[in-house]
Amino acid sequence: MRLHRATRNTSVLRRRLVAVVAGLAAVGVALSGCLYAQIPPVAPESGASPSPQTDGIAADLMPYYSQTLQWSACGGTGFDCTTVRAPRDWSDPSQGDLTLALVRHRATSGQPIGSLLTNPGGPGASGVSIVRDSLSYVADDRLTSDFDVIGFDPRGVGESTAVTCYDAKDLDAYLYDIPPGARGSDERNNALEQRNAAFAQACQKNSDGILPYITTENAARDMDLLRGVLGDAKLNYLGYSYGTFLGATYAKLFPTRVGRMVLDGGIDPSLPGSEVGAAQAVGFETSLRTFMGDCLRQSTCPFGGSVDDAMNDLSSLLKRVDNQPLTASDGRRLGADTLLTAIVAALYSEESWPYLRSALTGVADGDADVAFQLADLYNGRSAGRYIDNSTEAFRAYNCMDYPLEDSDADQAALQQRLDREAPVSAPYWLSPDVCKSWPVPPTGTRGPITAEGSPPIVVVGTTGDPATPYPWAVALAGQLAQGKLITRVGEGHLGYNKGNACVTDAVDAYLVSGTLPAEGLRCS
Repeated sequence: MRLHRATRNTSVLRRRLVAVVAGLAAVGVALSGCLYAQIPPVAPESGASPSPQTDGIAADLMPYYSQTLQWSACGGTGFDCTTVRAPRDWSDPSQGDLTLALVRHRATSGQPIGSLLTNPGGPGASGVSIVRDSLSYVADDRLTSDFDVIGFDPRGVGESTAVTCYDAKDLDAYLYDIPPGARGSDERNNALEQRNAAFAQACQKNSDGILPYITTENAARDMDLLRGVLGDAKLNYLGYSYGTFLGATYAKLFPTRVGRMVLDGGIDPSLPGSEVGAAQAVGFETSLRTFMGDCLRQSTCPFGGSVDDAMNDLSSLLKRVDNQPLTASDGRRLGADTLLTAIVAALYSEESWPYLRSALTGVADGDADVAFQLADLYNGRSAGRYIDNSTEAFRAYNCMDYPLEDSDADQAALQQRLDREAPVSAPYWLSPDVCKSWPVPPTGTRGPITAEGSPPIVVVGTTGDPATPYPWAVALAGQLAQGKLITRVGEGHLGYNKGNACVTDAVDAYLVSGTLPAEGLRCS
């Protein structure tokens, strides 16, 4: 099953696209530099945080909750960083510790109403790097004025104690090498299963025993620790994509400690992994059709005729590179799997559509370079190295959070569904699951989250979101005992701070002043 990251990394994609694709004649627009306008700076204040909030904390956890944080300036004006010690195993703190990395942007007003924890998604995206490097994507001026905005790397991610599997060369082979044999053949599937097993074994060998503890429930307990050591009685939180599952899990565990919580790009926690992957396949296919409609109106579109004609031509193009891979200028071979990854990467945001037109034009003309650039952006690869461990962390969390499933009969039924509802990507979507080779059995369960006893929780859903389809947000808001749904009518991943003032103003009003959005708010 191919699961795609439900992540806020669209900001990172946009920034890197400017660097790697600039100057291509086929690209008709440049991404505006004003998107990266700086937040008004404030001087960082190093030193200790407010006194830790330890009310109601068990005695064996007091050594963690009573930590006094020491901040030091980092990442430019207005930012400071620290680390927090957390138990590897929250059910048995004697199992040792791990480290959580934090960055803080101090409230520009100088009078914060509290901390606002954020999570950009993934699982596996770095909250430290996105707050430090792209703060204006995480929170707008109103939030950065009134809150100390906190980015953190969840356990297993980035600058925290991290999952480690492969070096760049081996990760290249794992992500990009074309396996032997015809698609669907025993030879090919056996090769993929061996590849998965080798990857899983490397993760076990190189991750210092942390794999059993890389779970969303443990990460949610870490968030309560962060709340405490930051000195907040309640958790204020803005979570994107996977961050909505993390936030909902926190609300399930600690409903009375929830302050003001917004979950943007809601994930339905009741869905099994196979349904998540299938819904994403249909979501990306739907967005691909919308892209094609726009593409056909552009002079640089490599397709012609109707949307159906263009989709059929793209199917033929995928089949062609599946049978005859293209060689890029760096020597890597582009097959259908990597081309599909490139397509998916560009569908997270309408602003990436010109680059997708360029990539598909290049592939049609026998040039794989732009397609590889898009796939590399998705995989966190730049100049032959990997800038983060998002690939490893993504798999580690999913393999622990989702119970194993997919019998042969279920797989056959799922393939039939994809053939009907996502015919372009269907031949390339399902593949042997790395989690079947994972060295630690999953501990997560799937089921509705109600968070009885919490205050209102605002959920944002976008009607044309491919990575976290809109029905998931509707389902999550309906499950939560105090769920309140905001609908953004539009394309692309996520809704807040995306140019829709109706959504942004409603979220800001709730987080800053506690004003709930109008019932059934729908923002066109």
